Amino acid sequence: VCPRSFAPSCLPQELLARSLVDSEMRSAPYEFPEDSPIEQLEEKRHRLERQISQDIRLEPEILLRAKQDFLKIDSTTDLEYLKEQDEVTVDYAPKEREFVVEREFQRVSISGEEKCGVPFTDLVDAAECVVRALFIREKYMSESLQGFCSTTARLLQELSDRPLHCSPQGAEPETPVDADAPVHPPVSDTHPYEGQEPSNLPPDVGYSCRMVSGVVHVYTKHSPMDKSTELDLPYPDLKEFIADMNVMMALIINGPVKSFCYRRLQYLSSKFQMHILLNEMKELAAQKKVPHRDFYNIRKVDTHIHASSCMNQKHLLRFIKRAMKKYPGEIVHMEGGRGQTLMEVFESMNLTAYDLSVDTLDMHADRNTFHRFDKFNAKYNPIGESILREIFIKTDNHIHGKYFAHIIKEVMSDLEESKYQNAELRLSIYGRSRDEWDKLAQWATTYSVYSDNVRWLVQIPRLYDVYHSKKQLANFQQMLENIFLPLFEVTVNPHSHPELHLLLQHVVGFDSVDDESKPEHHVFNLDSPLPENWTEEDNPPYSYYLYYTYANMTVLNHLRRLLCCSTYTISPKSVSPCLHSATTACSSVTIETLCRSISPAASWCRCPLMTHCSSTLPR
Repeated sequence: VCPRSFAPSCLPQELLARSLVDSEMRSAPYEFPEDSPIEQLEEKRHRLERQISQDIRLEPEILLRAKQDFLKIDSTTDLEYLKEQDEVTVDYAPKEREFVVEREFQRVSISGEEKCGVPFTDLVDAAECVVRALFIREKYMSESLQGFCSTTARLLQELSDRPLHCSPQGAEPETPVDADAPVHPPVSDTHPYEGQEPSNLPPDVGYSCRMVSGVVHVYTKHSPMDKSTELDLPYPDLKEFIADMNVMMALIINGPVKSFCYRRLQYLSSKFQMHILLNEMKELAAQKKVPHRDFYNIRKVDTHIHASSCMNQKHLLRFIKRAMKKYPGEIVHMEGGRGQTLMEVFESMNLTAYDLSVDTLDMHADRNTFHRFDKFNAKYNPIGESILREIFIKTDNHIHGKYFAHIIKEVMSDLEESKYQNAELRLSIYGRSRDEWDKLAQWATTYSVYSDNVRWLVQIPRLYDVYHSKKQLANFQQMLENIFLPLFEVTVNPHSHPELHLLLQHVVGFDSVDDESKPEHHVFNLDSPLPENWTEEDNPPYSYYLYYTYANMTVLNHLRRLLCCSTYTISPKSVSPCLHSATTACSSVTIETLCRSISPAASWCRCPLMTHCSSTLPR
């Protein structure tokens, strides 16, 4: 037959038919037959392992031997290790068998020896430094009676020859939650600041307090002259603190640690992004299946928010306009010995309520405030006027913080209405005078500034040099006395400061704040002058502030624990990025290398620390 007799339209059909016949005769190179022996063997292996893990409580000896035979484990050491692990599993297993349905997410695994991407010797140095930093943190957190992650404590115990300061075995078990338990906490019928009679306050325990070398000491008698009556309340030794601080500073500038932490965090971030790319739709579907839960009705806590900036610009603008209409003739400020009304204050600025807007208020912290602490502080002044800041968002002014209390209560009302939104608002104690605490407590109790959705955190600005230049403070110890002695006095005798006793029940912690970019002219060491001898015009360094703040907080927490009162946390926010990375990058690779470097003969794959870290990494 002549090829020309074929119609052109028949050629594509013939080629398609041939390709279909060829595809039926051979399979693609990436396809496997259904009866693959490797697949069947792996499935059998996983099925048996699941059966062993579920029924280990029934016949542990028989199942252990079956597991030994199946997994080809011949050594007695391995058998004993598996037995110990299974006994631990049995001890902590629930009484009733629970079947947890695992959602099939796609997972990414990295294989090979050099998974970290840094030289092995650098990895050993980084592992030792990171774990040492974690041990230091655990010591200081437990000494001050602050919370420390029980999982981290348990894993660090595996690497320690002696018990930790906060033993993970002593951790309190979680309280079981009933399925019928109410979602919201019970609402109190009475206001915590109202109807408080002096007879209801705790009695005076008869202790006395005195500050010695910058740290408060407590005595069991009213006369603090007899040292034999001093209570044994621990606080960190100055020499040990400086030694640990030098270790942390050396860790910050350690090259292997910085390289490892940077690469490790980049790796974990990329791995998590890959997880999102592969499993985003599955996680979204899982979230939608949870009843009565979305972003708006899960409990949230806003932290690191100053009370002066907890409201938005529009809210503050509406409040200022409303105050100008309701209280135009109220005296709110003293100028030259003469009282000024609210209307006169705005007239002196050539402003009316009609002229005010969000733009003229200019209290939004935009990108121009980045690394500019001076501009950031200026944003707290409405319309750029410090007098308006004093009138509306200060507790210590001519009207005793009346406007500030009202607007804070409006914010609290909004939080209570949303039900699931909570806040940790910040108030400032400067240490200029001894009565600052009493004024703050009187402001809170007089105007009933309280909400179940709000707790207070007190921040202490590092402004000793400013107050010393104004002759308000003679030395640094005077500032420490103004801050901490009222707290000790109200702890041992609530009748001495009754309003402060009520306020402290809703305070959760303390912080030290200032512009961290300011240069420090002094290095904190053993030759540094004691607080009573610090009469220089320069501000003490940040570490100097932090040691004496931490030492007094530690003594206060131990005293309050002794008297069955609440304790506080100290949460400074000035942390070096390198140090933060170093203390958070304790990953499975770090622990693996540490175990190898400490004991090369040890099998790191059996290390519980390694097992846990591997299971907690982002998939």
